[in-house]
Amino acid sequence: MERADKQKFVSDFNEVLSNTGVAVVAHYAGLSVSQMTQLRADAREAGGTVKVAKNRLVKLALQGTELEHISDLFKGPTVIVYSDDPVAAPKAAANFAKANEDFVILGGALGSTNLDTAGVNALATMPSLDELRGKLVGMIQTPATRMAMVTSAPAGQLARVFNAYAEKDQAA
Repeated sequence: MERADKQKFVSDFNEVLSNTGVAVVAHYAGLSVSQMTQLRADAREAGGTVKVAKNRLVKLALQGTELEHISDLFKGPTVIVYSDDPVAAPKAAANFAKANEDFVILGGALGSTNLDTAGVNALATMPSLDELRGKLVGMIQTPATRMAMVTSAPAGQLARVFNAYAEKDQAA
C-alpha cells in the first residue's frame, strides 16, 4: 500500500469510526476465507460492517474519536466489527464466536464506554433498535384499541336497547 493510500485509508476510516455507535474487536487467527466471508455476511445482515486492517493504521484512525480508548486491543491478527446500532455489531460478533472457537472477542466500545467480553455479550443479548420500536408501537396501540372498545361499548349498548324496544313494539 502506498503512503498516500494509507493516509487516505486512515482519514476515511477515522470519519467512519467517528460516526460509529459501537465497535467490537476480536482475534480471527485460524479462520478460513469462507468463515470470514460468513462473518461479513452475518454482520451486514445485522446492520454492521467487518474490517480487517493493519493495527497501526487502525490505531491512527482511532485518534480523535470516541473509540480511541480501545487502541490497546489491537495486537496480533485483529478484526473490527462496527455498526451504528448499539446491538447489531455485538450480536453478529457474539453469534459468530459461538459457532467458531477461533474467533475470540477481545472487547469493544459503546461510544466512550469501554466494553470487555462480558459487556459485548451483554449487548448481544439485548433486543435490536427495530425490535424495541416494534414493542413500543405495540404498547402504544394496545391502550388505544382498548379505549376505542370502551368508548364504543356504550353506543353499542344504546343501540341494543333501542333495538329491543323496537322489536317489542313490533310484537305488540
